[in-house]
Amino acid sequence: MAAFIDPLIAFVSANPWLAYLTLFLAALLEAVPVVGSVVPGSTIILALSALVPSGDLQLVWVLLAAIAGALLGDGSAFWIGHRAQREILSAWPMSNYPRLVAQSEAFFHRWGTLAVFFARFVPPIRAFVPMTAGALAMAPLRFYAVNIPAILLWAPAHVLPGVLAISVLHEYAGLPHHGGIARHYWMLAVIGAALIVALATWTIRRRHGGIEPTAEQIRKDFR
Repeated sequence: MAAFIDPLIAFVSANPWLAYLTLFLAALLEAVPVVGSVVPGSTIILALSALVPSGDLQLVWVLLAAIAGALLGDGSAFWIGHRAQREILSAWPMSNYPRLVAQSEAFFHRWGTLAVFFARFVPPIRAFVPMTAGALAMAPLRFYAVNIPAILLWAPAHVLPGVLAISVLHEYAGLPHHGGIARHYWMLAVIGAALIVALATWTIRRRHGGIEPTAEQIRKDFR
């Protein structure tokens, strides 16, 4: 992996304007079924975010590129599944990955609508869940109501750790950096992580503490 990431970082450092396009494509391809299971999108985003403290990249544009790519990737996959319906789950190339397709479906049956939220943080089914959601006739408004907040948390969760780590390293090493990044953005990272943990804990307790949903309840949950 380092043999791929190191030249990429060197290249975008020399051509910063291409970094935002790379971030956009990394987030987009990570949401494409099959492709997303092999493209190291999260690793690329984390690695490129390390260029923010030195001033090579701007944090706001890094976040926007990642969010835009994820929204377009998830949205496109969802609408393809929504139009093709369930048949697409057994068509090529999905038919070459029956285990991941089955895991995606099982994820829905276990978590209902919130599967769209949690899957954004769980590779490699992250690349299969949006299309599966469409194929299982999940209502578009319900999909976006969960998908958009998930992406808005997912992007900072992938970008800020790299930014904060390198910013702190630069500060302690006395290297040039954009002062205040660690002080201004660490709280956002903590809040985002706390929200994810709190929501996951509440949902798990709710699911385990109550009666398992029936098939009819699951169908209603998607609509």
